[in-house]
Amino acid sequence: MKKRIFFAITTMLFGVNCAMQAQYNEDDEIIITDSEGKQEEIDLPESMGVELDSLLNLYYSKTYLQPDEDCNYQNVNPTYDKQVYIDRLKRLPNVMEMPYNDIVQKFIDRYTNRLRHSVSYMLGAANFYVPIFEEALETYGLPLELKYLPVIESALNPKATSRVGAAGLWQFMVATGKQYGLEVNSLIDERRDPIKSSYAAARYLKDLYKIFGDWNLVIAAYNCGPENINKAIHRADGQADYWKIYPYLPRETRGYVPAFIAANYVMNYYCEHNICPMRTKLPAKTDTIMVNKDVHLKQISEVCGLSIDELRTLNPQYRRDIVNGGSRPSIIRLPANAVKTFIANEDSIYNYNSDNLLIRRSLVEVDDTTPSTYVRKSSSRKNSSGSKGRSGKKKRSSKGKTITIKNGDTLSEIAARNHTTVKKLRQLNGIKGNNIRAGKKLKVK
Repeated sequence: MKKRIFFAITTMLFGVNCAMQAQYNEDDEIIITDSEGKQEEIDLPESMGVELDSLLNLYYSKTYLQPDEDCNYQNVNPTYDKQVYIDRLKRLPNVMEMPYNDIVQKFIDRYTNRLRHSVSYMLGAANFYVPIFEEALETYGLPLELKYLPVIESALNPKATSRVGAAGLWQFMVATGKQYGLEVNSLIDERRDPIKSSYAAARYLKDLYKIFGDWNLVIAAYNCGPENINKAIHRADGQADYWKIYPYLPRETRGYVPAFIAANYVMNYYCEHNICPMRTKLPAKTDTIMVNKDVHLKQISEVCGLSIDELRTLNPQYRRDIVNGGSRPSIIRLPANAVKTFIANEDSIYNYNSDNLLIRRSLVEVDDTTPSTYVRKSSSRKNSSGSKGRSGKKKRSSKGKTITIKNGDTLSEIAARNHTTVKKLRQLNGIKGNNIRAGKKLKVK
């Protein structure tokens, strides 16, 4: 069931004039009501509802992450005064504005309480992915704090797929992904490629900043699209401020920026909340090779002695384990020490069990003979139904067509009436000359 935050808004949002009361209900949901008791519902980002077990079952998690047995923190979340959170957010070395308010506090509480074990996972997984994010963001001159956007997008799960079809760490929709150069078809989905999707996300974020010039609006637009942000700005009398257009945003987007601020907070101040990061054993270095033929990951796995799960994790963009190198040169990422093995055994890899693993035929012959059983069924159907129908037509077609020669008929006239030639009539009926007799049967097809 989707988890939601319930809250109500006053005329002035989140400032010193904001008079809201917050509490947790029996279902651990957040309710914030105004002085009139008015309530409004928004959605939590989907990543905040991801089950921890699904994250821990990922190949990288099982292989390279483990609980830190040396961590002696008590599994208790300390509480602090409001001013402490304000000061901590101010101390973050960020370009982006990250103000404090009651909604931000409730998202911080969610991460540091109910989701504290998921935060432990994400802190460990960040060692895999954050360097990739930072490199892409740095390439386009973007604030590095955007590296925590995938925390609220996917909970750092590269296999994440949303209920509306967004996929990968950065949760690209198909259309937006293709717009930014990510290929998506039946065999490949580059939205799941951590490297390519990170550079695509950086380009998209840069384009959004060119439109809005405000990072909170950029984050909101990343979630719900620039069209919805422009509509909200219009309804707010042109005020291009996230906290001013807040009442006019989609429900999930109202919680999106507060969740992003909370994610930045918890990924930096986890120690202050007794959260132990999972210990990370970084995987071996990887390298890429280019292939110009179709190859199945299982062919590589069997010939090179590599784990198929590892290959899938290193190449998550290949949806059915097939690398379509025959269509265009394609990249495969391998453990660095396996590249030489691949090159030395390349022919054996392509040939290994290819008839079963790569079954797409490029040329087939059509068997145009009609089985005798089909003819008998057609005859039976014709007799029982009393009508010719399709079966009757196919029966006649399989046996050919005959006519009865009438007085005065010539081969040329018969050929013309039946859309054939005299030569074919002679061949079908074993006729050498032009002599035919009235009353006799003549094959015309």
